[in-house]
Amino acid sequence: MADFKLDVDADGIALITWDMPERSMNVITLEAIEELSGIVDKVTNDAAIKGAVITSGKEAFCGGADLTMLERMGAIYAERMKKEGEIAAAKFIYEESSKLSQLYRRIEKGGVEIGGKEKKVGKPWVCAINGTAMGGGFELALACHHRVAADNPKTRLGLPEIKIGLFPGAGGTQRVARMMQPADALQFLLKGDQLKTDRAKAMKLIDNVVPQADLIQTAKDWIKAGGKAEAPWDVKGFRLPGGPVYSKAGMMTFPAANAIYRRETYDNYPAARAILQVVYEGLQLPMDVALRVESRWFAKILRTPEAAAMIRTLFVNMQDLNKGARRPVNEPPTSIKKIGVVGAGFMGAGIAQVSAAAGLQVVLIDRDQEAADKGKAALHKSLSDRVMKGRMKGAERDTLLEKITPSADYATLKDCDLIIEAVFEDRKVKSDVIAKIGAVISDTAIFASNTSTLPITSLAAEFKDPKRFIGVHFFSPVAIMMLTEVILGKETGDRALAVALDYIRAIKKTPIVVNDSRGFYANRCVLNYIKEGHLMLLEGIPPAMIENTARMAGMPVGPLSLNDETALDLGLKIVRATEADLGPEAVEPGMKILLESMVEKQGRLGRKNGKGFYDYPPGLPKKLWPGLSDLLPKKLAREEIEALDVEELKQRFLVTQAVEAARTFEEKVVTDVREADVGSILGFGFAPFSGGTLSYIDMMGTKKFVDLCRAFEKKYGARFAPPKLLIEMAEKGESFYGRFAPEKKKAA
Repeated sequence: MADFKLDVDADGIALITWDMPERSMNVITLEAIEELSGIVDKVTNDAAIKGAVITSGKEAFCGGADLTMLERMGAIYAERMKKEGEIAAAKFIYEESSKLSQLYRRIEKGGVEIGGKEKKVGKPWVCAINGTAMGGGFELALACHHRVAADNPKTRLGLPEIKIGLFPGAGGTQRVARMMQPADALQFLLKGDQLKTDRAKAMKLIDNVVPQADLIQTAKDWIKAGGKAEAPWDVKGFRLPGGPVYSKAGMMTFPAANAIYRRETYDNYPAARAILQVVYEGLQLPMDVALRVESRWFAKILRTPEAAAMIRTLFVNMQDLNKGARRPVNEPPTSIKKIGVVGAGFMGAGIAQVSAAAGLQVVLIDRDQEAADKGKAALHKSLSDRVMKGRMKGAERDTLLEKITPSADYATLKDCDLIIEAVFEDRKVKSDVIAKIGAVISDTAIFASNTSTLPITSLAAEFKDPKRFIGVHFFSPVAIMMLTEVILGKETGDRALAVALDYIRAIKKTPIVVNDSRGFYANRCVLNYIKEGHLMLLEGIPPAMIENTARMAGMPVGPLSLNDETALDLGLKIVRATEADLGPEAVEPGMKILLESMVEKQGRLGRKNGKGFYDYPPGLPKKLWPGLSDLLPKKLAREEIEALDVEELKQRFLVTQAVEAARTFEEKVVTDVREADVGSILGFGFAPFSGGTLSYIDMMGTKKFVDLCRAFEKKYGARFAPPKLLIEMAEKGESFYGRFAPEKKKAA
């Protein structure tokens, strides 16, 4: 079936409507490239056609490339490497991956063959952007001679490839860098921002924004008014917006950009380095040569393990989970209209916010009316701050808040479809709340506990029907963090899981489903990360070195900073709860003493009271607390610090998390490699360039990883001991994605 429909009007203007059958959004596939290429030929060679307008028959214009296409390309590359050698395999990747760039250049040249000796007049192309255009879809718009977008507040335009380990490889880097100052172009490309139409117009990435009803006619009128088939950079005398690379302005841009790149990425992301390279080189070259340079770099980046891992985890795996890969197939779709949130603190208010934003009615319960009202008032203030900054409209805020009803009366929960408990991480407090909720809710309502560490099975034992009890662990801040961890108790039923996953899909979060265990999956791994930072402190390693090496390893924040964010008193509660349930051997005594000193003797609770491992002076940047060294039992001498192996420190941070992830997999806490990887990146920021905890092991090689674990175990202790599963896999030369490849099934 055709992906494009071609109609020519009485004025000789072709309207090309992109509407892929059996897909909710247009995406770029090899078949779509071939079909569009044929349409370019037709427009070019038909004398009756004066120009072309391309638009979409769907709500969005294009979501970008179908990255499973790139995955398949990578698999063919690997096979050719074995059979034909690296040169032939690399040539294949270059030829295949550059097809889209060459097609877009033909459109930009008005259909005239690139490098053709015969002088021909090309035909103008206009992109009528009727909704969101991302990645290769937006690159198509950039290749057209004129861009007009429909005025739709939901439309987003951007080149987000950097977020999955790639960069815009169909001319995006070269066109953007010729449309605006290079510093602005680099920022846009390196951040992968998604722009609203007014911002895109201000940046000169699109030419006009008009009402939806006028979109196609406005596009056609531009052609009828004499719009030319030439890009500005193909016109003689074109000057780069920022001047030549080798100029005063250029020298103020590129050295600084390189320094910022290294500061922000620590050279962990090959695609980010490639963006700097192709913009720097491309701006010194004619457009056709610059595009070939871009294509060569794109083919190179496509072959990197970082790109392969990030595409698999942050696109393919995430897409599978978001579409319901773990939803019970026999459970019919559920319709959630009203939920109850018990606990109006920071976490509970955040859950209420995202639920109301999804159109659900929310009852927000706390111990008394004053506390419940306070929770909603805090939410009103945070949303008002967004309104003041122009990130939200006042009407949107008011509509959202109208859906939230604060109350102290548990009886108001009686008609809720789902109740989420979000009170203090204290077993007695949760037990009391579970009893109060169970006394009033309907016999069909699902109960979800937002516990971060307490086993769900033990909490469910206090509920009247454990089949309807499930864990739904949100991450803080709820409105920003995209992951939600769903925890199955031993008796949790399929309907409870289906309702939880349907709810998470409604609030536009990504779910992972794990089996019951203390700390579940995410917290088991991230607490190891925080603990490693504490143990390094106790070894005498300077706090600044701990924080910096953790970021060098690829973590978004250092372990001490993260502990401040999650609250030191919560960390102490977790340590004590673990000790009470499992015995003193289950906790690190030095870590417990450190937290007790910080919390109980120094009154340092973290960011929430402005005092933790860092000081948080109002209106000023945070600074490491100078008094921390006085609490530590050991301090290294200068020469000992200089002798520290930075690479080893970096590896300790990643290995301690990855080996714990392997343990959870062996224990069947996590049963799907996709969830382990997606959960580690979205939940606690595990080095995204690695593709996640299990991909990190696969990328290193299981044997090499086990050897590293054993070396660390001998030097630092049993926390690095590899589990039996890893040892077995290392002996057999297996990988997680080789041995436990996820079975693809149709989402419910």
